Amino acid sequence: MSRWPKTLAVMLLTLVPLCAVAEAHRQARPQMGTMVEIVVWSDDAGAADKAIQAAFNEIERLEKLLSEWIPGSQISNINKHGAARPVAVGAEVLTVLQHGLEIGKASTGAFDVSWAAMRGLWKFDKDTPRLPDKAAVAAAAALVDHRLITVNEAARTVRLGKRGMAIGLGAIAKGYAVDRAAALLHARGFKDVLVNGGGDVMARGSKAGTPWRIGVQHPRAKHGELLAVVALKDESLVTSGDYERFMVIDGQRYHHILNPRTGMPARGAMSVSVIAPTAMDADALSTAAFVMGPKDGLAFLEKRPGVEGLIVDSAGKIHMTSGAAKRISLRVQEVSP
Repeated sequence: MSRWPKTLAVMLLTLVPLCAVAEAHRQARPQMGTMVEIVVWSDDAGAADKAIQAAFNEIERLEKLLSEWIPGSQISNINKHGAARPVAVGAEVLTVLQHGLEIGKASTGAFDVSWAAMRGLWKFDKDTPRLPDKAAVAAAAALVDHRLITVNEAARTVRLGKRGMAIGLGAIAKGYAVDRAAALLHARGFKDVLVNGGGDVMARGSKAGTPWRIGVQHPRAKHGELLAVVALKDESLVTSGDYERFMVIDGQRYHHILNPRTGMPARGAMSVSVIAPTAMDADALSTAAFVMGPKDGLAFLEKRPGVEGLIVDSAGKIHMTSGAAKRISLRVQEVSP
């Protein structure tokens, strides 16, 4: 048999490269007090892995600026010196703080970046659950008032109105960091990406040509069972729930989402899921609506452009904004308390 056909085939293979196939490149690591997962669809594994590393580095950089838990962060510096004098901050800290103050005003204090005066009162990781001292809670709640924070935009300074006040950006900074990580990946040419910061999800582009489908955790079922599924493209989904960190005392559930006005866990809802253009918005709005409760929370979300929401009230009834039914596929029709 002649060798010519085989030789020709080898020549053709060397001259015509095989088409690369896009696939998911996925990495996860602990950051900002949670597990952050990044997924990039690409046909270039090396470039995708480098971009993911850069996105993780960006989140780490922002955490060092925005976390009240890190000594030496700009927020920690405000908390240490802000009651005595104006404290200079960078543009990014100013952006996140001002956005938090705007949502605080719009929600009439249901979202309040000065909640951190109450930090440490509630301990949900103890073997023996115990309620904090009522007088201590009341005293700390008296120091929570976003209206007493003065921002000088021109000078880029922040001042606290009372000694003992403290800023905590935990319910908005993670969303901002997720947004920035997704933006970095997009700027590097990756159009189809997903950044999930412990439930703060930003989806850009699509997953193999179809929208990203994100599950919403059932608030009373075991982990992994879904309440609903949401299709996302170039937008964010964030859920706030009473099931992540909580304790039960005398049959009463106490959870980590505190009402800034009282210092006590917010009542009226099991979970709130928000779809918004940015994770920063979805992060803060889900917390605000949770604290406000189903009726006021739903009305609040309806007023925000480009925002939809799903609220499970404390009785297990599901409420949705006017446009949410077109976006959210429910797996159950109600939740058993």
